Amino acid sequence: MRSASIARFLGCAGLILCGSFATAENWPQFRGPHFNGSSTETNLPTEFSRTENVRWSADLPGPSAATPAIWGDHIFVSSTSPGNDELLALCFDRKTGKQLWQHEIAKGTRQDTRSTFAAPSPVTDGKVAIFFFGNGELVAYDFDGKQQWKRNLQDEYGSFAFQWTFSTSPLIYQNRLIMQVLQRDTPVNGRGLADKVNESYLMAIDPQTGENIWRIIRPSKAQAESREAFTTPIPYQHDGREELLVIGGDAITGHDPATGKELWRWGTWNPQRIGHWRHVPSPVVGDETILICAPKKDPIYAVAAGGKGLLDDSSIRWISTDDRNLTSDVPTPAFYDGDFFVLSDLRKMLMRVEPKTGKVKWEVKTPGLKKYEASPTVADGKIYVVNFAGDVVIFDAETGEIINNVSMDDPSENNVRSSVVVSGGNLFIRVNHKLYCIGK
Repeated sequence: MRSASIARFLGCAGLILCGSFATAENWPQFRGPHFNGSSTETNLPTEFSRTENVRWSADLPGPSAATPAIWGDHIFVSSTSPGNDELLALCFDRKTGKQLWQHEIAKGTRQDTRSTFAAPSPVTDGKVAIFFFGNGELVAYDFDGKQQWKRNLQDEYGSFAFQWTFSTSPLIYQNRLIMQVLQRDTPVNGRGLADKVNESYLMAIDPQTGENIWRIIRPSKAQAESREAFTTPIPYQHDGREELLVIGGDAITGHDPATGKELWRWGTWNPQRIGHWRHVPSPVVGDETILICAPKKDPIYAVAAGGKGLLDDSSIRWISTDDRNLTSDVPTPAFYDGDFFVLSDLRKMLMRVEPKTGKVKWEVKTPGLKKYEASPTVADGKIYVVNFAGDVVIFDAETGEIINNVSMDDPSENNVRSSVVVSGGNLFIRVNHKLYCIGK
């Protein structure tokens, strides 16, 4: 009888453990496991500080806008080391925070005062971790820290023609590493090719070998800075059709992941070809609706998914002209629980929006005077946003009410831009010189 009781107890315990781990998700790239800033994880903490409910904290050598990537017990972090003027690839143990390895990628951390070369987020597929930096360095490591391959896109295809520091994040999808360079066609500030046209391109690379699978030129009618994009490609499946969504150069396009072929294109938000509308927010998809955040304080456009060829304005579901607060210049919106969550850095608002109608369910002002440029993370009925000072503000996703407002960094000249990461029941918060693992 005692053995049977023990067996029943162990069986129940196993079910409980399996249930608790069933919702645990990796966070393999910039916008998380679902490419939309959301996670299915539950029981996430709301009460914490720099000392309370901190499982561990790890020192970081310098600031970076990159969001960590997590797979299993490995955390991959891009960083600068200002004291040594280095770009670094780091790996930490998820359970303990112990640094497992560190590699110097290159000397030189920045070319302007607004950002660093370490702004792009790393990406992993569970086999390799790939780091990209704004100076063109693209490096792959296995989980033990052994370099698998290394390339420099500027050395191969020409200097990036960007006014500011290039910072698109890489994507791994269907065993392909997807990279985009949407840039000016002429040089700017001495950057870019002077003897021929700078081509914008999209490319797929074998993540295990570093060899090209395909590379295509992406045309654009945009002018000057409006050709520049700091966005990340986002994968999407509609009616069985796989595609990559790419935004920038006054247009959004859908591409076949297998070949790079352009499947459709839409772009009428800049008919006058204004020349200073660089693009920062990546596309986000929900309920068969693709969200496009026009630059500066311009509206948001919602386009119906599933288009073919050159789309006209009949494909637009709605435009946010009726609510001047519904806009985003830098943060990429999230999709969760059937709705979009839009963080406006310029209007200082957070809003919950129905995808097919554009109806705003609620809108709230973000607290404090500091700007919010990190993209929102939504999970467990909560929205986590971070401002330049490293304050983490938690909102109730249902009502928009503030649950907590926590200072996780000291104000400095380096603005905090890294999104909160959710994995294994914990929050991972990256500020200028610390990585925190938050959880009971």
